[in-house]
Amino acid sequence: MAQVQKKKTGRKKAAPVVEKDENSKLESERVQKLGTYLKTIPAAKKKFKGLPKRKRSPTSSELLSDPKYSASKEGPFGLGPLVFPRLQRFNNIDSFMTVYFVAALIHGVMYALSDLNMTLYESKFLLSNQETFIMDISDYFSSFLVAILVAHFGGRGNRSKWLAAASVLLGLESISFAFPLLKYEILSTVEETEELCIEERQKTDSCGGLKIPYRSICIYFYIFSQCLHGIAGMPIYILGVTFIFDHVPTYSAGLYLAIMDAAKMMGYTLGYTVGGKILKHKNETLDAVLHQQQSHWGIFFLFVAAISFCTSLPLFCFPTSLPGAHRLRLSKRKEPPTFDRRLKDKEIGPHWKDFLHAILCLLKNPLLLTQAICKVTESMTLKSSSYFLPKYLQTQFLLTPKFATKLTGLIVVPGSMIGHFLGGLIVDRLEMTCKNKLKFTLVTSIVSTVLFLLIFFVSCDTSQFAGINEDYDGLGRIGSLTAPCNDKCGCTTSVYSPVCGRDEKEYFSPCFAGCYAAKEIQEKKTYYNCSCISEGLTTVDREGDFVDAASGSCNTKCLSLPLFFAFYFSATVFSNLCSVPVTLVILQSVPANFNSLGLGVTYTIWRFSGSIPVPIILAVSEISSCIYWDINECGAKGHCWIFDKLKLVRAFMEIYKYIKDIMWNKGICVIRARYHQGVILQLFTSFLNIYAIHKYNYVVMGSIETVAKAVKNESKKRRKSLISN
Repeated sequence: MAQVQKKKTGRKKAAPVVEKDENSKLESERVQKLGTYLKTIPAAKKKFKGLPKRKRSPTSSELLSDPKYSASKEGPFGLGPLVFPRLQRFNNIDSFMTVYFVAALIHGVMYALSDLNMTLYESKFLLSNQETFIMDISDYFSSFLVAILVAHFGGRGNRSKWLAAASVLLGLESISFAFPLLKYEILSTVEETEELCIEERQKTDSCGGLKIPYRSICIYFYIFSQCLHGIAGMPIYILGVTFIFDHVPTYSAGLYLAIMDAAKMMGYTLGYTVGGKILKHKNETLDAVLHQQQSHWGIFFLFVAAISFCTSLPLFCFPTSLPGAHRLRLSKRKEPPTFDRRLKDKEIGPHWKDFLHAILCLLKNPLLLTQAICKVTESMTLKSSSYFLPKYLQTQFLLTPKFATKLTGLIVVPGSMIGHFLGGLIVDRLEMTCKNKLKFTLVTSIVSTVLFLLIFFVSCDTSQFAGINEDYDGLGRIGSLTAPCNDKCGCTTSVYSPVCGRDEKEYFSPCFAGCYAAKEIQEKKTYYNCSCISEGLTTVDREGDFVDAASGSCNTKCLSLPLFFAFYFSATVFSNLCSVPVTLVILQSVPANFNSLGLGVTYTIWRFSGSIPVPIILAVSEISSCIYWDINECGAKGHCWIFDKLKLVRAFMEIYKYIKDIMWNKGICVIRARYHQGVILQLFTSFLNIYAIHKYNYVVMGSIETVAKAVKNESKKRRKSLISN
């Protein structure tokens, strides 16, 4: 009987073995099919030479045998019911990245075009400070209002379709920008009158303001377009980032996010370059040529809109999750935890109360909060550089406003783009852990702090400026451009065209120098019979006339400008190296179901600071450092033409406090400043990361005893591995 029972049991066990072999074959075939859709950058291309390979995640067969496996959200590539088998080759992360790259590129292009449009409106409509402020912050403020909502609702739905809707909004924004350009006459000829000394000049009363019937309509369309731009940016930079992070291995995410950041910067550079060439015109051109340029400018907006609409079509075709996404998610679950332990196994409920409770939990996470503030400091550093650097170059190195703006673009934009890309590439190649990313951010912020400090020692001598720091040889007074030598000329401050006299003094314009005649010799204007210039060596032109002044600022023979560029460019690169690591820390410091909401909280804090406190701080700094405003006949302030070197350096170097001990020694300003603007921002970033590193183990693993046990266990495992080897 015992033998018979053994035989029976043996027969019963043989059948399941056959079934198990058949199931394993089916599962392996299913894995091969899913593997064709989920493509990532090969590991061999991602390694530095000589670096040891890390242990990879479990095999696909192990993951498919997991009872929790469910591919219900993984669908085919198609537009609704229209699914074609040949198009399934595009149902992978690389194809998504290609389309997403174009969407981020277009958003950067529109950012540059909106800046160029702002410059155009400022020159043609003479915008007030309040109008400029509202038009400038409308982008950031609209982003601040919708960031949390986009993150919450978009994270629960099909994120690729939200990105498609964002591309549609970008197209509508571009059309909204193009409408005033195609309907109204904005570019028009202006009679260019040379600012020479003409006695008994007829002055016109312009207190009624510039009466343009379509001025308000253009401003409203600009604000509406900026709001669309801000709303469209949130799905791109929140949902797009989380979609990529869910479909690539953790150690590969840095490279993908670096490509995304590079796309944004490349778009801004491309838009500014192409748009600047289209808008390049001279006042003496004919009306027909200007109308043609304006139509080209509007058509360029429509061209960008067409590309944006075309980008939305493939984005509508991607499913909620790409094939193999859940398998990759299970693989990430087996990695060591990096998120706040208090958020483990927590879900965001369907009610508003649950939504607000989830936000409160995220705000209590020190890792997410510190990195969100790091994003704010990074943005403030970039924005203050773009705002103050042209003015600083004009005052410190006596460059023309146009040339100073070009140099600022050559320093800030490429430096930021290189920093963003290199930061993601380094994190990707070194396969940094979450804690090592915090240490990397700490090191880069310290290096950028040192480089910003070195900028402080690069300066040039101050030239003499008539009416600003020189009193017309005792005949005038400091703080007034008017003196007895130019009192009858009727000079205005509507145009700032500095000239350098033979007395090596700089004047606001040829009129304030008292010049009565001008010539153009070898593409450079020279001025004659200047009543305010009586000293200095005289030179004779080809026609035998004595030259009194030449256009442009006086040359102080400053040779430290290349050194300034080297330090500032390096500081910009290092201050932006932390951008991608900070984003990755934010994503890794929360569970997968909190990723979108975590980025939403980050962008809400970021956009709020960029829309309200930062513009106010910059405006107050400009007002405090300006010493000569363009004041019209009605007594209203316009543009600031001249900045006090001392106050501008102090505003550029500091944020809130500065020391009042100021000394003047042989024309050189010696400032004992307490805080450099770039320095304090980078130091703040350093302190935030020191705190995050200090809190990391406690936040992730728990109490000190738990951390100590984990360290002991790791040391025991290392010892066992060494003994076994």
